Amino acid sequence: MIFNNLLNFINNSYILSKKKIHSLYLSSNTYNKKIKSSTVSSLQYYPSPNLLDSLIKYDKKKINIENYSLNKIWDNKNLKKKDYKNLNSFFWLFSLDLRSSKKDTQNVILQWINKNHSYNSKSWEVDIVAKRIIAWTSNSRLTYEDSSTDYKDQFNAIIKKQINHLINEIERSEWVDDKMIGCTAIILTGLTYQDKDGYLKIGLNLLRKLIKFSFDNDGFPKSRNIRQLCFYLKYFILIREWFKESQSEIPDFINENIYYLGQAYTFTWQNNKIDLLFNGNHETNNIDFDRYLKKHGYSFKNQNNELGGYAVLSNKKTSLIMDIGSSPDKKFSSNYQAGALSFEIISNGKKLICNSGYFQNHNHQLNELSKSSAIHSTLTLDDRSSCKFNKTKNESSKISHGLKILKKNIVFEKNYWKINAAHDGYLRQYGIIHEREMEFYPEQIKFVGYDKIISKNSIKNLKFEIRFHLEPNIKIMKTQDNKSILIDLDGEGWKFNSNNINMNIDNGLYFGRKDFFVDNQNIVISGMTNDENQTIKWEITKL
Repeated sequence: MIFNNLLNFINNSYILSKKKIHSLYLSSNTYNKKIKSSTVSSLQYYPSPNLLDSLIKYDKKKINIENYSLNKIWDNKNLKKKDYKNLNSFFWLFSLDLRSSKKDTQNVILQWINKNHSYNSKSWEVDIVAKRIIAWTSNSRLTYEDSSTDYKDQFNAIIKKQINHLINEIERSEWVDDKMIGCTAIILTGLTYQDKDGYLKIGLNLLRKLIKFSFDNDGFPKSRNIRQLCFYLKYFILIREWFKESQSEIPDFINENIYYLGQAYTFTWQNNKIDLLFNGNHETNNIDFDRYLKKHGYSFKNQNNELGGYAVLSNKKTSLIMDIGSSPDKKFSSNYQAGALSFEIISNGKKLICNSGYFQNHNHQLNELSKSSAIHSTLTLDDRSSCKFNKTKNESSKISHGLKILKKNIVFEKNYWKINAAHDGYLRQYGIIHEREMEFYPEQIKFVGYDKIISKNSIKNLKFEIRFHLEPNIKIMKTQDNKSILIDLDGEGWKFNSNNINMNIDNGLYFGRKDFFVDNQNIVISGMTNDENQTIKWEITKL
């Protein structure tokens, strides 16, 4: 133990020293000269800002830049980190009225160039640089058009300088999403400057490497994160639209990945139009993105029952969704939640049973809570989650001990559905395998579940709980005989009952909206393990 701690200390010290040395190099004159472009070229392709409609949340009221104090915009040293990043990314340009003064807009950019012409650790972070380049070039009607020759020379030079920095640093970035944005900015620069510096080839090669690193064989993100899936799809489509608009040949691998991501998007969203609260997802409402896809002629279909470690069975009125995937590798687990074998039920467009969502801010204590198995509709053992996480200061916790799916089986017939799976998340510590089988009888509108606690030299007398979470607006009450629980789903009546004596209603927290929580309720079945296999049966029936 002491030896391992010493090795970790030495390793961490080495990494820290290496980062400090690299930081000094980035701030040096040597690096500044290295990233300075030696070629002179002008912006040739002016991208349409509305191609970013799927990524930008516009204010309903457009802003006129003349309303701002332009001489002081970069002098505020008391900005919060989030506000500083938003200001320096320049995505606020998309909210400007196109009738705003070009001269004033260009003056703001010129001020930024004068203050940030060389690398600094705050305003030259990979994601900020990439967004800034995308914003400047996509709003070229304001940022570039009708400007002086001197301004254009400075604009073109700082664009290429930032791109050269991106190319140098993008693979050092710890965040895969930042790498995606960085690749996008490099590709856009290649298109806008007609690739006279080879940026297009570099950007596409980096994107190919990112795909190989981040996607599984079905084109689904290895993180198994549904929100990240949508993020990737939006950026791939944006890149494709830039190729189309600039009349450049679209690489085949771009089309191929849009096809697979689009299938996954249909599987997780378009087939139900409801956000599935698994593995880092929260309520995002993709209706606007659906309109964007329709406007630009994208249509995806998917009739599969399993993809990305999720099973989805649906008819016109009912959907059953279950997490039947193994936990991702540590490097992809920043937003993973320990919800193995958790499930959600949708009835007539409303969630009957759900998971409780994800608190995204990793610096808040609720982030750790929202990763636990207890906030999912699944089994917990000894008040522990099915996966273990390690927390690093100022970073999201990552998996230290994951789980594997040991078996799975899906049956989808007109009058009978079944999902069966088992995981080993509790095997190492407790000698127990959790297996869940769920059946649905469409004619009776009845769900039957079996949670099996399978003993493999297990520890006796461990507390187990099986929770069934409900959205905050759902009303529930126990019957007088304490044998059933009635559920009022916006006028739909359902009954929950179990063969287990200990069945109660408990209070909890719901994290469906991003970084927000409200109270909710859940049904909980509890008991103690023994040295034999146990099966807990429960039913949910429509009245």
